Amino acid sequence: MTSDPSVPILPGAGASDYERYLRTDELLSLQKRPEDRVHRDELLFQTVHQTSELWLKLAVAEVAEVTRLIDLDGLPEASRLLRRAVLCMQYVTNQLDMLDQMDPWDYQLIRVALGHGSGFDSPGFRQVARVTQALGPAFDRLLARTGVELTEVFRRRSELQQLHQLAELLTDWDERLRVWRFRHYSVVARAIGEQSIGIQGTPVQVLGKLVAQRQLPKLWEARSRLVQQFDAEQDPGATDDADRARDAT
Repeated sequence: MTSDPSVPILPGAGASDYERYLRTDELLSLQKRPEDRVHRDELLFQTVHQTSELWLKLAVAEVAEVTRLIDLDGLPEASRLLRRAVLCMQYVTNQLDMLDQMDPWDYQLIRVALGHGSGFDSPGFRQVARVTQALGPAFDRLLARTGVELTEVFRRRSELQQLHQLAELLTDWDERLRVWRFRHYSVVARAIGEQSIGIQGTPVQVLGKLVAQRQLPKLWEARSRLVQQFDAEQDPGATDDADRARDAT
């Protein structure tokens, strides 16, 4: 082993250990060469989507570990990793701004080059859905073990700080997913219009309807129950009147 810090010591291709560790030769060759592009904005398009897949890969790994930690009652570490996953989704969403820099007419050329490619085929998109489906039940199991109702987590946050922090981060995660889907929908609508059909036959308007779906609905339903509980405690008589009116119908 050489003592000269300028000489690489890691195996692999690349002129430096930085290049060998990050495999930059391979990474930077994954985009189309200039002579193969149908439009120069293909580099922009590929860069946004390839980096998105990397951030989504990290987010999926973190959320999967969060689910495992929740089942082990490792809440502080679960919250730390979930915070990182939320930031991943923020980065994925923010970089979609770059796609707005493409002219809608120029995008038609890139669209042809995509073949049958669609965002629905994104490995990251599918894996985010998979790990999120496991995340909600893990939190439900946690609440069952502690014997605490979800609304109580918010009402007694000073006593239940770890549960409260985790519940809020789960809400952040679900909110970030919704913002990401809406931002993706807006990019597509800006590129091809709201009356068009996507590459795989999905109308753009259908994408808009999918935005409204919540992945962790119980966290949002709890907020509605908090409103009802607060109103009932402020004016118990109003709740009794409402109950009698409902019974009468």
